[in-house]
Amino acid sequence: MTILVTGAAGFIGMGVARHLLERGDTVIGIDDFNAYYPVELKRARVAELDRIASGRFTMKQVDFANHEALDRALENESVDRIIHLGAQPGVRYSIENPRAYAQSNLIGHLNLLECARQRRVGHMVYASSSSVYGGNEKLPFGVDDRVDHPVSLYAATKKADELMSEAYAGLYRIPLTGLRFFTVYGPWGRPDMAVWGFTEAVLADVPIKVFNHGDMLRDFTYIDDIVAGVAAALDHPPHDDGEAKPGGSRTPHTIYNIGNNRPERLEHLIDLIEQACGRKAIREYHPMQAGDVPATYADISAIHADFGFAPRISLDVGVPRFVEWYRDYRERRPATASA
Repeated sequence: MTILVTGAAGFIGMGVARHLLERGDTVIGIDDFNAYYPVELKRARVAELDRIASGRFTMKQVDFANHEALDRALENESVDRIIHLGAQPGVRYSIENPRAYAQSNLIGHLNLLECARQRRVGHMVYASSSSVYGGNEKLPFGVDDRVDHPVSLYAATKKADELMSEAYAGLYRIPLTGLRFFTVYGPWGRPDMAVWGFTEAVLADVPIKVFNHGDMLRDFTYIDDIVAGVAAALDHPPHDDGEAKPGGSRTPHTIYNIGNNRPERLEHLIDLIEQACGRKAIREYHPMQAGDVPATYADISAIHADFGFAPRISLDVGVPRFVEWYRDYRERRPATASA
């Protein structure tokens, strides 16, 4: 199959594209290489994909929020399925730069839905987020829970993506699957996320900010487990049979959580980073940040029942793997690894 992967120079996008290439698919990658974090890291990911691609990978630098540019980029391309992972990420950044989220996450998502409709692709899988659960106090978070009270604009845009997808699945009968990711980490990760930032700070002997005074729980999910869930979803388009699906839709639209199904205390994460780095963290405790939530916890019973998905990599295993990768990356690219 030929699969279009948006955000292919991003963290999850690179991991998914690599998996598809390794199993023999052809991948068309799209990314705008914006400067939200160092572009050199994105180009290094693409270079890694080129290294293993055997001529089955094409990378196109284009902003998918510009529908004319997207149409031009794909004009002569045949696409069987779409994995739409590109977005403007980050809860905290959305508080200061809301228009970036409206452009990328709303208009951009609509453009990919239109691409799927016009090309009649067999299935489009798209990235949602655990952030849609907002301040939900019921744990674990289930895909049939109400998600009407976001605590950040980022979360609101991801909920809007789910609603637009529901409309397109109902109107045009396009098979669509939304995946709510829970705190993804691992090699080739993002510098703005906790595991990277804490590791960088510990190795540099600079303080780390521990919010909510450390009273935080996160369902940290290793990248390989996320990739396995995305691939499983891609290979199983929802049926247009009128039956209720995870998330409640009776259209060909399904929503799943992908998480580790085991929330961990933030302090435990820092302990593991200290052990892997061989030095102690300098911890500065702060109140909860705006837009953040005290706990995330994925109920993965739906994706387990449908595809047999089960996370394999615990935090105790995943953190040392990340730290080992990070040390190697910094050694090879010391000037560009910093956030």
